[in-house]
Amino acid sequence: MYWSLVVNAGLSNYVGRMSDLNATPGAGQRGPADHNIRDQIIEAADDHFSRYGYGKTTVADLAKAIGFSKAYIYKFFESKQAIGEAICSRCLGTVTSAVYEALAESKSATEKLRRMLRTITQKTTEIAFQDERLYEIAAYSCAEMWPSATAYMEEVSVILAGIIQEGRTSGEFERKTPLDEAVRAIMQVYQPFMNPVMLQYNLDAVPDGANEVTSLVLRSLAP
Repeated sequence: MYWSLVVNAGLSNYVGRMSDLNATPGAGQRGPADHNIRDQIIEAADDHFSRYGYGKTTVADLAKAIGFSKAYIYKFFESKQAIGEAICSRCLGTVTSAVYEALAESKSATEKLRRMLRTITQKTTEIAFQDERLYEIAAYSCAEMWPSATAYMEEVSVILAGIIQEGRTSGEFERKTPLDEAVRAIMQVYQPFMNPVMLQYNLDAVPDGANEVTSLVLRSLAP
Protein backbone atom coordinates (compact mmCIF):
# COMPACT_ATOMS: atom_id res chain seq x y z
CA MET A 1 0.00 0.00 0.00
CA TYR A 2 2.72 2.44 1.02
CA TRP A 3 4.90 2.10 -2.05
CA SER A 4 1.91 2.16 -4.41
CA LEU A 5 0.84 5.42 -2.74
CA VAL A 6 4.24 6.97 -3.34
CA VAL A 7 4.64 5.72 -6.91
CA ASN A 8 1.11 6.66 -7.94
CA ALA A 9 1.72 10.13 -6.56
CA GLY A 10 4.65 10.45 -8.95
CA LEU A 11 7.28 11.01 -6.27
CA SER A 12 10.16 9.44 -8.17
CA ASN A 13 12.77 11.66 -6.54
CA TYR A 14 11.75 10.54 -3.05
CA VAL A 15 11.55 6.91 -4.11
CA GLY A 16 15.04 7.11 -5.57
CA ARG A 17 16.48 8.50 -2.35
CA MET A 18 14.83 5.77 -0.27
CA SER A 19 15.94 3.05 -2.69
CA ASP A 20 19.53 4.17 -2.19
CA LEU A 21 19.09 4.12 1.58
CA ASN A 22 17.48 0.69 1.60
CA ALA A 23 20.21 -0.75 -0.61
CA THR A 24 22.90 0.31 1.86
CA PRO A 25 23.99 -2.33 4.38
CA GLY A 26 23.59 -1.59 8.07
CA ALA A 27 26.06 1.12 9.05
CA GLY A 28 29.32 -0.34 10.35
CA GLN A 29 28.23 -3.97 9.92
CA ARG A 30 30.55 -6.62 8.53
CA GLY A 31 30.40 -10.29 7.63
CA PRO A 32 27.43 -12.28 6.26
CA ALA A 33 24.19 -10.32 6.47
CA ASP A 34 22.20 -13.31 7.74
CA HIS A 35 24.75 -14.60 10.24
CA ASN A 36 23.00 -15.49 13.52
CA ILE A 37 26.08 -14.46 15.51
CA ARG A 38 25.29 -10.86 14.61
CA ASP A 39 21.85 -11.22 16.15
CA GLN A 40 23.37 -12.77 19.27
CA ILE A 41 25.74 -9.83 19.63
CA ILE A 42 22.89 -7.35 19.20
CA GLU A 43 20.72 -9.10 21.77
CA ALA A 44 23.56 -9.35 24.27
CA ALA A 45 24.54 -5.72 23.68
CA ASP A 46 20.94 -4.65 24.17
CA ASP A 47 20.89 -6.38 27.55
CA HIS A 48 24.32 -5.01 28.55
CA PHE A 49 23.44 -1.45 27.59
CA SER A 50 20.26 -1.73 29.67
CA ARG A 51 22.35 -2.47 32.76
CA TYR A 52 25.35 -0.19 32.32
CA GLY A 53 24.31 2.34 29.69
CA TYR A 54 25.54 2.90 26.17
CA GLY A 55 27.91 5.76 26.94
CA LYS A 56 29.79 3.93 29.68
CA THR A 57 30.19 0.68 27.76
CA THR A 58 33.23 -0.13 25.62
CA VAL A 59 33.58 -2.90 23.05
CA ALA A 60 35.99 -4.59 25.46
CA ASP A 61 33.35 -4.50 28.21
CA LEU A 62 30.81 -5.89 25.80
CA ALA A 63 33.10 -8.68 24.61
CA LYS A 64 33.80 -9.76 28.17
CA ALA A 65 30.10 -9.74 29.08
CA ILE A 66 29.08 -11.69 25.98
CA GLY A 67 31.90 -14.18 26.19
CA PHE A 68 33.38 -13.40 22.77
CA SER A 69 36.76 -11.88 22.06
CA LYS A 70 36.85 -8.23 21.06
CA ALA A 71 38.40 -9.26 17.73
CA TYR A 72 35.47 -11.60 17.07
CA ILE A 73 32.94 -8.82 17.64
CA TYR A 74 34.88 -6.65 15.20
CA LYS A 75 34.28 -9.29 12.54
CA PHE A 76 30.64 -8.28 12.58
CA PHE A 77 30.69 -4.64 13.71
CA GLU A 78 33.37 -2.05 13.13
CA SER A 79 32.59 -0.14 16.34
CA LYS A 80 30.32 0.18 19.37
CA GLN A 81 28.33 2.75 17.42
CA ALA A 82 27.63 0.15 14.73
CA ILE A 83 26.05 -2.08 17.38
CA GLY A 84 24.07 0.86 18.69
CA GLU A 85 23.00 1.58 15.11
CA ALA A 86 21.57 -1.92 14.78
CA ILE A 87 19.56 -1.52 17.99
CA CYS A 88 18.45 1.97 16.98
CA SER A 89 17.36 0.82 13.50
CA ARG A 90 15.30 -1.97 15.00
CA CYS A 91 13.53 0.45 17.35
CA LEU A 92 12.88 3.04 14.66
CA GLY A 93 11.54 0.27 12.46
CA THR A 94 8.80 -0.34 15.00
CA VAL A 95 7.78 3.31 14.66
CA THR A 96 7.48 3.21 10.87
CA SER A 97 5.71 -0.16 11.01
CA ALA A 98 3.13 1.37 13.33
CA VAL A 99 2.75 4.31 10.95
CA TYR A 100 2.09 2.02 7.98
CA GLU A 101 -0.58 0.19 9.99
CA ALA A 102 -2.22 3.48 10.93
CA LEU A 103 -2.23 4.67 7.32
CA ALA A 104 -3.78 1.42 6.13
CA GLU A 105 -6.76 2.14 8.35
CA SER A 106 -7.14 5.75 7.15
CA LYS A 107 -9.31 6.79 4.22
CA SER A 108 -8.51 10.45 3.58
CA ALA A 109 -5.21 12.31 3.33
CA THR A 110 -6.26 14.51 6.23
CA GLU A 111 -6.89 11.49 8.41
CA LYS A 112 -3.61 9.91 7.28
CA LEU A 113 -1.60 12.98 8.21
CA ARG A 114 -3.25 13.25 11.60
CA ARG A 115 -2.78 9.55 12.36
CA MET A 116 0.80 9.53 11.09
CA LEU A 117 1.92 12.33 13.39
CA ARG A 118 -0.05 10.97 16.34
CA THR A 119 1.45 7.50 15.89
CA ILE A 120 5.00 8.86 15.67
CA THR A 121 4.52 10.84 18.88
CA GLN A 122 3.02 7.90 20.75
CA LYS A 123 5.61 5.36 19.63
CA THR A 124 8.55 7.71 20.19
CA THR A 125 7.32 8.43 23.71
CA GLU A 126 6.83 4.73 24.45
CA ILE A 127 10.20 3.62 23.08
CA ALA A 128 12.36 6.47 24.34
CA PHE A 129 10.92 7.05 27.79
CA GLN A 130 9.83 3.65 29.00
CA ASP A 131 13.37 2.36 28.67
CA GLU A 132 16.37 4.49 29.63
CA ARG A 133 18.83 2.50 27.53
CA LEU A 134 16.81 3.14 24.38
CA TYR A 135 16.54 6.83 25.16
CA GLU A 136 20.30 7.06 25.60
CA ILE A 137 20.96 5.33 22.28
CA ALA A 138 18.29 7.48 20.59
CA ALA A 139 19.90 10.61 22.04
CA TYR A 140 23.30 9.62 20.69
CA SER A 141 21.83 8.78 17.28
CA CYS A 142 20.18 12.22 17.00
CA ALA A 143 23.07 14.23 18.42
CA GLU A 144 25.66 12.51 16.22
CA MET A 145 23.39 12.11 13.17
CA TRP A 146 23.82 8.37 12.90
CA PRO A 147 22.83 6.89 9.51
CA SER A 148 19.97 5.02 11.21
CA ALA A 149 18.45 8.29 12.44
CA THR A 150 19.01 9.98 9.07
CA ALA A 151 17.42 7.08 7.19
CA TYR A 152 14.44 7.17 9.54
CA MET A 153 13.85 10.87 8.93
CA GLU A 154 14.17 10.28 5.17
CA GLU A 155 11.58 7.52 5.34
CA VAL A 156 9.15 9.66 7.31
CA SER A 157 9.67 12.41 4.72
CA VAL A 158 8.75 9.99 1.95
CA ILE A 159 5.57 8.95 3.74
CA LEU A 160 4.67 12.59 4.40
CA ALA A 161 5.28 13.56 0.77
CA GLY A 162 2.98 10.78 -0.38
CA ILE A 163 0.21 11.93 1.95
CA ILE A 164 0.52 15.56 0.86
CA GLN A 165 0.44 14.60 -2.82
CA GLU A 166 -2.60 12.42 -2.22
CA GLY A 167 -4.31 15.33 -0.48
CA ARG A 168 -3.54 17.60 -3.40
CA THR A 169 -4.96 15.10 -5.84
CA SER A 170 -8.16 14.73 -3.82
CA GLY A 171 -8.52 18.50 -3.36
CA GLU A 172 -7.98 18.39 0.41
CA PHE A 173 -4.67 20.31 0.30
CA GLU A 174 -3.38 23.37 -1.54
CA ARG A 175 -1.08 22.91 -4.54
CA LYS A 176 0.88 26.18 -4.68
CA THR A 177 3.66 25.39 -2.22
CA PRO A 178 6.47 23.26 -3.72
CA LEU A 179 6.16 19.73 -2.37
CA ASP A 180 9.70 19.53 -1.00
CA GLU A 181 9.22 22.86 0.80
CA ALA A 182 5.98 21.68 2.40
CA VAL A 183 7.62 18.43 3.54
CA ARG A 184 10.63 20.24 5.05
CA ALA A 185 8.42 22.75 6.88
CA ILE A 186 6.19 20.10 8.42
CA MET A 187 9.16 17.97 9.44
CA GLN A 188 10.73 21.00 11.13
CA VAL A 189 7.62 22.10 12.99
CA TYR A 190 7.01 18.58 14.25
CA GLN A 191 10.55 17.96 15.51
CA PRO A 192 9.63 18.66 19.18
CA PHE A 193 7.47 15.53 19.05
CA MET A 194 9.62 13.36 16.76
CA ASN A 195 13.10 13.94 18.10
CA PRO A 196 13.54 12.10 21.43
CA VAL A 197 16.06 14.66 22.68
CA MET A 198 13.56 17.47 22.11
CA LEU A 199 10.59 15.38 23.18
CA GLN A 200 11.94 15.06 26.72
CA TYR A 201 11.24 18.78 27.16
CA ASN A 202 7.75 18.52 25.65
CA LEU A 203 6.28 15.49 27.41
CA ASP A 204 3.72 17.72 29.14
CA ALA A 205 2.48 18.71 25.68
CA VAL A 206 1.68 15.10 24.72
CA PRO A 207 -0.84 14.46 23.34
CA ASP A 208 -2.71 17.79 23.41
CA GLY A 209 0.14 19.97 22.18
CA ALA A 210 1.05 17.52 19.45
CA ASN A 211 -2.57 17.42 18.27
CA GLU A 212 -2.69 21.21 18.20
CA VAL A 213 0.44 21.34 16.04
CA THR A 214 -1.12 18.80 13.68
CA SER A 215 -4.29 20.91 13.44
CA LEU A 216 -2.19 23.98 12.66
CA VAL A 217 -0.33 22.05 9.93
CA LEU A 218 -3.63 20.90 8.41
CA ARG A 219 -4.95 24.47 8.36
CA SER A 220 -1.81 25.58 6.54
CA LEU A 221 -2.38 22.88 3.94
CA ALA A 222 -6.01 23.80 3.33
CA PRO A 223 -6.80 24.96 -0.24
